[in-house]
Order: sequence, then C-alpha cells, then structure tokens
Amino acid sequence: MKVFSSIPNFPSEDKTIITIGTFDGVHLGHKVILARLDKIAKKTKYKSILLTFFPHPRHVLQKDDQDMKLINTLNERQELLKKAELDNLIMHQFTKEFSRMKSTNFVRDILVEKLNVHTLVIGYDHHFGRNREGAIPELKVLAELYDFNIEMISPQLFQDVTVSSTKIRQLLETGEIEKANHYLGYHFFINGEVVKGNGIGNTIGFPTANILIKNKWKLFPADGVYAVKVNINNRSLKGMINIGKKPTVGGGGKDKSLEVHIFDFSSNIYGHKIKVRFIRRIRDEKRFEDLEGLKKQLFIDKNRAIQILG
Repeated sequence: MKVFSSIPNFPSEDKTIITIGTFDGVHLGHKVILARLDKIAKKTKYKSILLTFFPHPRHVLQKDDQDMKLINTLNERQELLKKAELDNLIMHQFTKEFSRMKSTNFVRDILVEKLNVHTLVIGYDHHFGRNREGAIPELKVLAELYDFNIEMISPQLFQDVTVSSTKIRQLLETGEIEKANHYLGYHFFINGEVVKGNGIGNTIGFPTANILIKNKWKLFPADGVYAVKVNINNRSLKGMINIGKKPTVGGGGKDKSLEVHIFDFSSNIYGHKIKVRFIRRIRDEKRFEDLEGLKKQLFIDKNRAIQILG
C-alpha cells in the first residue's frame, strides 16, 4: 500500500477505483467496502484508492465541539488499512476551505480530473461536498455526465444492528467491549508510551505501567478494569488495565489514567512504546477504604483476567 499525504501528490495517469470516507475503526462494514473495492480493482486491472481525511471534519467545522473521540488515531487507521488489499491511501488534510467546495466541483475537479476515477464504491448513505449537499441521486447524475461507475454497498448488519463507527463509539463509551470488538472485527486497542506514575502499585505487589496517549481525540473505553493483551518490545503478554481517576489512591481528580499490570513481567519499560488490546471488561472502577482493600480486589481481578485470557 502506497501512502500519499494529499490529493495533488497522487499521480493519476491511469484509471482508478475509489472509495471515500473517514473509515474510523476500519470495522466490518468498512471491510465489506474495501473487499468490493479490491475485487473491482483486480477485475479491471486498475489501482484502488481510499481517500480519507484528517482531522475529522467535525473537529474542523465545529471548533466549539471537540468532545467527539475517535476509535483510531490516524496512525492506527493506517496500521489497520495495511491489512486490506489496498493499493493506495490518500490522507488529505481537511480544512474549512476544502469543506466549502461544492459537490459538483468535488466530483469534477477531484474525482474525475485529479484521481481519474473509473468506479466509485460508496456506502448507501454517502454524502459529500459543501454542507454535505451531495447525495446518491446527484452522484448518479454526475457519474453519467462524467462517465464513471458507482457501486453502492448496503448497510452491514450484525445481530440485526447496522454496523457503524458511531454505534461502536457508543459501545466503547459504555464499556460494552465484547460487542464493540465483534463490530470491529478485531480487539479494540490503544497505542501509547510508558511513563512514570506514583509507584503505589509496587508497594502492594501490583506494579503498573502508566500509559500516555498523546492524541487528544483518542477514545478510551468506559472507566473500569479490563482483561487485556499487551505488546511491548516484540513480546505478547497478558495483563489487566484500570481506566479511571484512581479514587482510592489518586483522589478521584479530573484526569483519567490508564495503568496496566502485566502478568509475570518485571522489566523497566519507561519510555517504551506499548500496545494494549482490550478483551473483556471485568468490573467498574471502585473506591476502597484503604490499600489493603484495593489489594484484595486486585487479586480477584487478576484471577478473573487469567480465566478470561486462558
């Protein structure tokens, strides 16, 4: 997969098979679109393109509303898309100026003139252009005018529920990690850096790696304790993570912390990159009267996590 940082950087001499979207989560619905994209590309012998945008349009157009978190950072999205049989990924910067482009101009100037589209593969509810004014009926007219094909993908259902990035975000925010994982088609994960904490975990026999996430829009699952799998220094390990405000030892402040206890592991990993995959939620975050009460609960949590992880 070749990655391009903007639309003008993409060479467009040959015809292309294109899909468009933010693809947050790269979930099961997205994978159906990508599979269809790949199938058409192989049949026509043309190259496939995913045109995606950053930052998320909502973060650009609604400056006062930065609360919406994303399932993936841009790097995580790119990591997931590498697993698809995709020829080209264009990550174009979304700006207010770009958002003002009319839908007809977007099709003519970007899809036709710049990217040389042969077939456009899109979801059933696709909108594009200024104020999302462009919809399927208009797109069909423009496709006939500019001589390209349209393939529409119907909504993908799982247990009679439409799979969408919005639905998955809601599940993660309420701690329904297993259902979210089903919709994603993989275990939800975070990537971060191990930083120093207050060291209290060491005093009760449960040392933790404190994880720093630098991306302000990265979504965290609901506060609580989860059984997780951890990748660090090319090793795959098991553990449990607490997400929350540490009400017992941290005073329950405003800032959330992510602290993972890795089983049977004692190396110094400060400053190292870490990846944590969420398998199952164990319990809500609790406040205990003292450290002894917390320690007893952590033993229970660890045994439960071991059972879950096998």
